[in-house]
Amino acid sequence: MGKLKGFLEIDRQKALARPVDERVQDWREVYLPYRSDDLRAQGARCMDCGIPFCHEGCPLGNLIPDWNDLVYRDKWQAAIDRLHKTNNFPEWTGRLCPAPCEGSCVLAIDRQAVAIKSVELAIVERAFDEGWISAGPPASRTGKTVAVVGSGPAGLAAADQLNRAGHTVTVFEKADRIGGLLRYGIPEFKMEKRFLDRRLRILEAEGIRFRTGVNVGVDLSAEQMQREHDAALLAGGAGWPRDLKVPGRELEGIHFAMDYLTQQNRRCEGDVVPADQEITAHGKHVVIIGGGDTGADCLGTVHRQGARSVAQFELLPRPPDDRAPDNPWPTWPQVFRVSAAHEEGGDRVYAVSTERFTSSGSGRVSALHATKVRMTERDGRPAFDPVPGSAFELKADLVLLAMGFLGPERPGLLTDLGVRLTERGNVWRDDNWMTSVPGVFTAGDMQRGQSLIVWAIAEGRSAARGIDAYLMGSSALPAPV
Repeated sequence: MGKLKGFLEIDRQKALARPVDERVQDWREVYLPYRSDDLRAQGARCMDCGIPFCHEGCPLGNLIPDWNDLVYRDKWQAAIDRLHKTNNFPEWTGRLCPAPCEGSCVLAIDRQAVAIKSVELAIVERAFDEGWISAGPPASRTGKTVAVVGSGPAGLAAADQLNRAGHTVTVFEKADRIGGLLRYGIPEFKMEKRFLDRRLRILEAEGIRFRTGVNVGVDLSAEQMQREHDAALLAGGAGWPRDLKVPGRELEGIHFAMDYLTQQNRRCEGDVVPADQEITAHGKHVVIIGGGDTGADCLGTVHRQGARSVAQFELLPRPPDDRAPDNPWPTWPQVFRVSAAHEEGGDRVYAVSTERFTSSGSGRVSALHATKVRMTERDGRPAFDPVPGSAFELKADLVLLAMGFLGPERPGLLTDLGVRLTERGNVWRDDNWMTSVPGVFTAGDMQRGQSLIVWAIAEGRSAARGIDAYLMGSSALPAPV
């Protein structure tokens, strides 16, 4: 590495953020760019560790020490070339990935990990600013056509790879805009959609065709899709939300998180939401049920809409501040984290279970009734026992259910195709990423279940290799997983 003792001499520098009082007044991104010299210093912290476990932590197999060193040496163009070898969309992962690579960083054994995610984002933004990233259509076409169903990160990564291989790719999206959860699930303050649109313009200029407002299996039959294309990829995500079946669930004012987030993202796109369909936290007592990333996305959105109060519930106990003995390096650290949304306010309530909702008589939720729980184990599985005397009531004018997803939606495309499902309800696939239907492949959350953007991109790349080999007999495309 360029600076052999950099990790001893330089501390990790946290990404700069806009002040809370300022950022909750708008929808622009929270974090600010690093200064170039600061990023070079952060790259210098990357050790000559011998075995870079960050490679193992990253599903894409990003060549992290390579581009850290290139940034330290001020070789930014070489750094983006190295980064693009393994990651189609580093400007998205650099903003949205939770950075499992940093959890596996050798430096993180006894001190703070290298700021890998920040360096990644700085590389790709520098590359766009310098004009190093531009459209490069394939030199020739194979004559083969591929349908990609779903325009989230898995579908777009596969489409990009297959287009580079010379196939003619059409991406079908049931929504009115391309991007999947990147468009309508991720709040603007985490990733402004101009960074999505910037890359989509390049993909379109390179020859990828986008068709929005087409729900394959409803607007376009599965049979027609197969007839018109030589292969197809199912990358529609895992959009079946987990519900909370307790008394009072039918009351007005209780919504799935994704319905709430989608509506606000539409407002940010300039769409007008009819008053009778509006979901807003303005002036309300809000409870978010679910302590994960989706819950945090709701939390930041609630702050910006001007909620009167907000509490975020989590069934599990509060994580420890440091790794527990059964959570050793280089596994992902299950520790207490504070996101940008949590910095902005709200109460985090752990080890609590919602028992029922009640109304003051208007048919709209007005209170949530819950109890504290103690996590135990029964038959090898976690169980949650109520703590005697711990029941409580909380005002709630708006309740957002952010408890994860059960898998892909069944009606329509999956039913029409008759694809085999796994025991968990995801789409089954073989080692070549093909489903039980010949010529139909799958990738991302649809076959994996709810997961990370970095896994989606990695699987999209791998599925593209499987499709290319199916169409051509062999493939030169890389396969990260």
